[in-house]
Amino acid sequence: MTVSNDTPIEKIFSLEEIDYSRFWGTNDRMLEFVRLLFPKLKLIARGDMLKAIGSDEDIAWFEGKLQAMRTYYDKFGRLTENAIMGIMENATEWSERHPGAASGGSPESEVSDEVLVHGRNGLLIKARTPNQQRLVKAVHENDMVFAIGPAGTGKTYTAVAMAVRALKNKDVRRIILTRPAVEAGENLGFLPGDLRDKLDPYLQPLYDALRDMIPQQKLLSYWEDNTIEIAPLAFMRGRTLDNAFVILDEAQNATSAQLKMFLTRMGRNAKFVITGDLTQVDLPRHQQSGLLQATQILKDVKGIEVIELNNSDVIRHRLVTDIIRAYDNLSQL
Repeated sequence: MTVSNDTPIEKIFSLEEIDYSRFWGTNDRMLEFVRLLFPKLKLIARGDMLKAIGSDEDIAWFEGKLQAMRTYYDKFGRLTENAIMGIMENATEWSERHPGAASGGSPESEVSDEVLVHGRNGLLIKARTPNQQRLVKAVHENDMVFAIGPAGTGKTYTAVAMAVRALKNKDVRRIILTRPAVEAGENLGFLPGDLRDKLDPYLQPLYDALRDMIPQQKLLSYWEDNTIEIAPLAFMRGRTLDNAFVILDEAQNATSAQLKMFLTRMGRNAKFVITGDLTQVDLPRHQQSGLLQATQILKDVKGIEVIELNNSDVIRHRLVTDIIRAYDNLSQL
């Protein structure tokens, strides 16, 4: 039996890994605009899924334009009617020829090429200081990078943004974030709840960074299927971490044995970023920070780079810089 070319078919497109509510705009304004441009198709949106019903030829035409819209959105973090009309005219070159059209004709400076991730609610996440830019470049060029510096310099936040971008670009299959669970004056055994409840306070900065960068529902699904895993350093023992972007945060609180164990977990197609602040070591007095030792003995190994951030990279409240400087002066007395 031969099926007529006029017989409608349906195809489902996934809009996962983007904030589809922002993609379609307030009250699905951009979706309604797209429907007007494709009157022969029936377009049904359900969360991060879009169903198109129509002829095979019309759906194929629509698929190419939808992909161009996603490319534009990934670059500029939004869609406009002007951008969609340009895509209808030329789906392959519009975003390159009209970089200032991201907000309907605003200056190109609003959509810098340095943007690492388009976060939630239009947040543009990018390297904001020269040393953060050096960190981004180092991660591009090396499989293992140490980022050393005081609190507030954006070490962890920049590393998480790089990890999210790598996952979004399908450069890796998963993100693994880990920290040493050093008690720092608290006894985990006396804290309420199960193991996760006890560990969550130590991992909260990692949760906060991810929530800035990934829509909540998508983030929950990533946690459920272990696409994103957050675990204490001890849980890394015995594993081989392939096809992953792995971040060890607060590495100054890892012993030499722990850090060696972690670094040797590196598998194929993996990126490792190790962050820490050597002025805030919470280990017992008789234990040397593994981070200090590792940066000393690995700094000349090809494929490993050490990036040092300083007070000039602090991007928190201006008083944080003054506080860090005051404590540095005290330590020199």
